[in-house]
Amino acid sequence: MKTFYITTTLPYVNADPHIGFAFELVSADIIARYKKLQGYEVFFNTGTDEHGTKVLQKATEEGKDPQVYTDEYAEKFKQLKEPLGLLPDIHFIRTTDKQHVQAVQEFWKRCSASGDIYKKNYRVQYCVGCELEKTDSELENGRCPIHPNLTLQTIEEENYFFRLSKYQEKLLALFERTGFMVPAFRLNEVRSLIKEKGLEDFSISRLASKMPWGVLVPGDSEHVMYVWFDALVNYISTIGWPSDMVTFEKWWPVVQFAGKDQVRQQAVMWQAMLMSAGIAPSKQIVIHGFITNGGQKMSKSLGNVVDPLTLVKEYGTDALRWYLARHLHPFEDSDFTLEKFKEGYNADLANGIGNLTSRIMKMAADNLSAPVTLPESSILKEFPECFERYEIQQSAMLIASKVTSLDVRIQETQPFKLVKQDKEKGIALIQELVGGLSGIARMLEPILPMTSKKIQMLVETNRMPTEPLFPRK
Repeated sequence: MKTFYITTTLPYVNADPHIGFAFELVSADIIARYKKLQGYEVFFNTGTDEHGTKVLQKATEEGKDPQVYTDEYAEKFKQLKEPLGLLPDIHFIRTTDKQHVQAVQEFWKRCSASGDIYKKNYRVQYCVGCELEKTDSELENGRCPIHPNLTLQTIEEENYFFRLSKYQEKLLALFERTGFMVPAFRLNEVRSLIKEKGLEDFSISRLASKMPWGVLVPGDSEHVMYVWFDALVNYISTIGWPSDMVTFEKWWPVVQFAGKDQVRQQAVMWQAMLMSAGIAPSKQIVIHGFITNGGQKMSKSLGNVVDPLTLVKEYGTDALRWYLARHLHPFEDSDFTLEKFKEGYNADLANGIGNLTSRIMKMAADNLSAPVTLPESSILKEFPECFERYEIQQSAMLIASKVTSLDVRIQETQPFKLVKQDKEKGIALIQELVGGLSGIARMLEPILPMTSKKIQMLVETNRMPTEPLFPRK
């Protein structure tokens, strides 16, 4: 059987889950479901990043032991599976898992054996929000443009560094691989930056005396690994590396979903680290934009996030999944407001898919003596192509256009009247409409799995819904 491995990034457990991460999770879930429908065996990975300064600070603020704190927050992220409608067999990794910690230390040893880890004293401006060092050219008015409300830290100490500069030419060669990053223009930006300024080695440790919450550096208990040499390794530790190489080789390489602020980490730092450890690069990196609120990035650090669970509680799981798929661009920034969400819900779901299902299945239940025999294929041919390009919004728009076309067909032909005037033609028209509705249900499978199942059940039993699929709000 063909295999497909897809992963999200791992969010920090320093705040409750927000809609930005829900967007990444649901997008990856939609692709995973699509691949399963295409006959692939799928490994879908997510989890929580639990080490580092931000986590330690939050645990300290709440007066909790870091492990107790991370246990509590990891559970909140685990509980997203049901309300977001994620695949039941999704794998959840924590960077405090024993197997992951062992993998991280082995990964360090292999990079060290390649001559790519060394110590040096340095002084740098550091953004805690990005978990990255910042040069003057990357700042705006002396602040990080992504986290302008956070004060930059000045770090001056002896740390371990990774020899990223060694891999500049190999990375540029990797970037020539067609489709390595989606959308391609994100990679073009990185390529141009590398050619213009070159790559600098980056810090991968902190003094344990200052930041004790992390994985100890092998052979040096005075240092803990910092961020990227811990968190990124989850992509391979979650599939058994290095203890279970049979499982690892079954699934690797991976398709990685990440936000646009992760391009450098995912495409440059992580790929160079893999090269150093003697592991093949990732298969593909899919970069999505930010969710904004009034044009401003929505993020935990800015305090303007939306709780996805609140939306699910009021509107339902598939309502949230539909909005994330249909109304948020897969690669560019998209603005979100509660008003836009409600408007989209009523227009697309209550008055769209839900109303169309009720209209067609009422006519079918009233006039057909048996369920409609459906064609083997009733999916628009353009539909699978959208998923292959990760253009989830376009796939949802195709569904919406099919809903509209069936509504227009009903309005123009009025089958509820025709069946009284010419029963044979009326029944044939109703059967045609049921077939179209079944096609919509099949296209909805990866996006709205619960709604798809409900519609297909109604079609198979020739019944109308006893209550609206999506009550108007």
